[in-house]
Amino acid sequence: MIIGAVMVPHPPIAVAEIGKGEETKIQKTLDSFSRVAAYVAQMKPDTIILTTPHAVMYRDWFNVSKGTEAYGDFARYRAKKVSFHVEYDEAFTSRLDEVCREADIPAGTTYDTDYELDQGTMVPLYFIRQKYENFKLVRIGLSGLSLPMHYRFGTLIQSICMESDKRYLIIASGDLSHCEKEDGPYGYHPEGPEYDRRLMEDMGNANFGNLIRYEPAFLEKAQECGHRSFTILGGILDRLSVSPSVLSHEATFGVGYGFVIYDINGKAESRNFLDQYEAEARKKHLELANGSDPYIRLAARAIEEWVTAHRKLKLPDDLPEEMLNHRAGVFVSIHEHGELRGCIGTISAVQKNIAEEIIKNAISSCSRDPRFDPVEPKELPYLELSVDVLKDAEPVPDPSMLDVKRYGVIVSTEDGRRGLLLPNLDGVDTIEEQLSIALRKGGISEREPYTLERFEVVRHA
Repeated sequence: MIIGAVMVPHPPIAVAEIGKGEETKIQKTLDSFSRVAAYVAQMKPDTIILTTPHAVMYRDWFNVSKGTEAYGDFARYRAKKVSFHVEYDEAFTSRLDEVCREADIPAGTTYDTDYELDQGTMVPLYFIRQKYENFKLVRIGLSGLSLPMHYRFGTLIQSICMESDKRYLIIASGDLSHCEKEDGPYGYHPEGPEYDRRLMEDMGNANFGNLIRYEPAFLEKAQECGHRSFTILGGILDRLSVSPSVLSHEATFGVGYGFVIYDINGKAESRNFLDQYEAEARKKHLELANGSDPYIRLAARAIEEWVTAHRKLKLPDDLPEEMLNHRAGVFVSIHEHGELRGCIGTISAVQKNIAEEIIKNAISSCSRDPRFDPVEPKELPYLELSVDVLKDAEPVPDPSMLDVKRYGVIVSTEDGRRGLLLPNLDGVDTIEEQLSIALRKGGISEREPYTLERFEVVRHA
């Protein structure tokens, strides 16, 4: 059974032996850690399940620490005498391996090489162990997979907890934004305090469904640490009635530290946030695939035909004349749950018309983008598509004539290397960022000579 849950940060400076007096500048955080420790002692869990951003992290796998025990200390912070020896709940992790295999979720102990505890684990335990020590630990890392996948992973953890009479308490370890102040570790970005405000509101109201909907570009700009950790927590508490208690939030050092305690009040089937999100995504995909835009409709049909039957789509009879009688370069972009899933295109026309160009590049985007595995049939209901029809490129003498919202950019060298970036992309806000990405895509150094071209697109989305 799940007896409670906590959201906590993990600033090493909060540890007295590390802070050496500086920790008093975050007194709200210290007081909240004390309250969390008292809460854990009161709840008396048999096992603490802790999610941490500082464990081993893979792009496409959730790492679960294996074995019977682990050790850690704060030697890297010149406080080696502060050390930890914990006993892992091997029965739980073994069961988690089984459940993840059965559910085809990429998670488990298979690839664990993380034999020492990390700061995301040790800082919360430093305070908890002052008041309660009689527990085993399950330590879970994050991944580069989508937010819905983190949430779904959490629902599997819940299912194992509910199988047993053992008392499980969840700790989601994670700092908030790292760019709250000019003198902070990453300077100041307006997305930093905005993220903290949104996140504390969502976590404080237990609106876990909102966690899945944060835009990846926004999260990157906010320099957040623990969002995926909190999203797993949301999945663990899916369909449960919870009473949140916000303890504190502060950002004295330019990093957000937030605390929320969740008491469990039983079942609440209406809080099935992942089901609601996926139903919305499927509805949106159907609206796009069957909607009025023939460019998107054609790309969706081409992708579905290739993914389900490995067959190139024949030209439909209902295409407008402009797609059959004109030629142009086309890019087809695929997103899934807000994150890029594939993008392939042609700078100038290769096929006999725009329709054939869309079909060709849609197939390539879903199956031949070297950055991603081919799209699988189970992903089709959640895909978001855009089709960019390129206008003719024109040379420009210098970057001052670029505009990231209006113009795409092409960089070229005399030996034939070329990099292209489309206009108006999430997370690309400056000409410098646009050029840097285009150069990197073309394998071109910023120090070597290159020519510039700009182009406009007609975007269908």
